[in-house]
Amino acid sequence: MLEELEGRITTCRRCPRLVEWRERVAREKRTAYAHEEYWGRPVPGFGDPNARVYVLGLAPAAHGGNRTGRVFTGDRSGDWLFASLHRTGFANQPTSLHAHDGLELRDAFVAAAVRCAPPANRPLPSERDNCLPYAAAELELMPAVRVIVCLGGFAWDAALRLERATSGDGPRSLRPRPKFGHMAEVELPSGRWLLGSYHPSQQNTFTGRLTEEMTDAVFERASELAIR
Repeated sequence: MLEELEGRITTCRRCPRLVEWRERVAREKRTAYAHEEYWGRPVPGFGDPNARVYVLGLAPAAHGGNRTGRVFTGDRSGDWLFASLHRTGFANQPTSLHAHDGLELRDAFVAAAVRCAPPANRPLPSERDNCLPYAAAELELMPAVRVIVCLGGFAWDAALRLERATSGDGPRSLRPRPKFGHMAEVELPSGRWLLGSYHPSQQNTFTGRLTEEMTDAVFERASELAIR
């Protein structure tokens, strides 16, 4: 059950560096959120348990998901992501402010490769590997998933590792190894599709490297692939 898995995720303490950082951020807080109680724990996935589209990000933001307890919630990247999911029919509203704001996802589930906020938003490879079994377990519990949308190269690499974990040595048969790119897509040995998108970070959205139209195109394509 996803509820049982969520309990395992939110109590995880496998990575000492991440535990120390997420809890310190939750104690010290950002001035703008000084009146709020921070979540300060690993952040589980969120969405439709019968989803065909699984959206994989990097990690919770220190003052976003680490504050609100819901992935991509309470930060600019989440604003961008959920606005696009709303425009393309996957979300009932375009905003994601806090865990009880009424947001619901349809046919989509959003998670992160690393479930704790990392210092400088840069998790270590060992921390990624500690966390990936949680995403693998989510996918095992959601057999309807047909498309994994990867937000950034880190998520792309994580998804290829997930394929190996959930279907034997699947990626070993993918030669050459699929390269990440915006709108890059590949059919995996498991039968799922991998679909790449630039991450909706401010570094990409403020510079125009990622536009609303580009993000919407990713989810429109995910809808097409999901029914193949």
